[in-house]
Amino acid sequence: MSAVPVRAYNNNPMFESLSEKLQRAFKNLKGEGRLTEQHIDDALKEIRIALLEADVNFKVVKQFTDAVRAKAVGQEVFQSLSPSQQVIKIVRDELVDMLGGEHTRVHFSSQPPTVIMLVGLQGAGKTTSAGKLSKWLAKNGHRPMLVSVDVYRPAAREQLKVIARDIGVKIWEGESADKPLDLCQNALREARNTAHDVLVIDTAGRLHIDDTLMKELCEIKDSVQPHEILFVADAMLGQDAVKSAHQFHEQLGFNGFILTKMDGDARGGAALSIKQVTGQPVKFVGTGEKYDAFELFHPDRLVSRIMGMGDLMSLIEKAEEVVDKKQALELSEKIQKDSFTMEDFRDQLRQMRKLGSLEQILSMLPSVGPFKELQKAKVDEKELVRTEAIINSMTPKERRNHQIINGSRRKRIAKGSGTSVQAVNQLLKQFVQTQKMMKSMKSGMFGRAMKGMKGGKMPQMPF
Repeated sequence: MSAVPVRAYNNNPMFESLSEKLQRAFKNLKGEGRLTEQHIDDALKEIRIALLEADVNFKVVKQFTDAVRAKAVGQEVFQSLSPSQQVIKIVRDELVDMLGGEHTRVHFSSQPPTVIMLVGLQGAGKTTSAGKLSKWLAKNGHRPMLVSVDVYRPAAREQLKVIARDIGVKIWEGESADKPLDLCQNALREARNTAHDVLVIDTAGRLHIDDTLMKELCEIKDSVQPHEILFVADAMLGQDAVKSAHQFHEQLGFNGFILTKMDGDARGGAALSIKQVTGQPVKFVGTGEKYDAFELFHPDRLVSRIMGMGDLMSLIEKAEEVVDKKQALELSEKIQKDSFTMEDFRDQLRQMRKLGSLEQILSMLPSVGPFKELQKAKVDEKELVRTEAIINSMTPKERRNHQIINGSRRKRIAKGSGTSVQAVNQLLKQFVQTQKMMKSMKSGMFGRAMKGMKGGKMPQMPF
């Protein structure tokens, strides 16, 4: 089974600076028995600077800070929360609202095929996003068909053809001399005749918005009456992407966004501004180069990561896709009985590699206690391969009881795995630390946090 990527739109510098500054602002509030307006103003000043430096639209920042101040000053403090926690909750709720609140689903027609039209400027990633969206649709029980109407950019239609072949989705190629409108109408007819329930249209882009482009897009819109028009925006462009989206929406109209390159090192302002400026929600995000690096956008989960709360829900969802349920149940029983062995350690490494990189997985855990230190660690994925080689060089008896591995056994294991005795010693040390962590997760902070989440309570913040 190929590795399935974990959502990575906070596992990069895009939100790291904002996250650090927000957490610092909250930390300054800790310990205050009673929050005054001055305390709130000081915190909001830091938050305002953090958001502006993250390239959030200045009007959006003002609306946000005004809303937080009004609620923080005028609202009664919940008895279950300290004053600082109350401000944190208000900021979290307002950030979620800024990003669109609830996740907005794609509208599917009751009479197939549903037509989804992708629009945007050249270079934003429309063609790749068309392929990623089609793969996501197929994975979720649909029969999508692709068509490219970009007859201007050299090899654009050929590029989509290659993508369609790679992901195993049908594409309507048409004739080389066909015009964009003909391609759309013929593809729609073909989708209807061949029981494809979704038609994804990859339209032409430009380096900037012009009348010719908009006229063509409006003609396609009037002709095929798409159920969804999604604007593909490059998150790396920041407020330039927001400005282009606003102009597109005024002239064409659309009902959602696909934000690409959310794994990049931009400041993240486009993601935080685009809903407030245009009124349209982000529906999907591209989180990497691979075709399956494409996810539904959940505002509350992104905010939780930015604020250091992690994203356990997304991690659990991904785990459910790739983890063997029988093995997971057996592992749970072993953890409860403190009988976690080197063999189990190897099996868990294999399961984790299906989820994606270890760095991505760690980014989804709360920034609390031992998890905070783990998130700072730089992980060499090649080490995981060497680790498995070392464990495979052990005998079944040694894997079940690591304590019998003496000096001569370590030399034999090192030779068999093509590593060194030092590497074997380091692995054994890491395994002992993992056993200790398993015990703490069983009865400590992590266990209490999970119980709290099941009860609908907000996790305790790490500051």
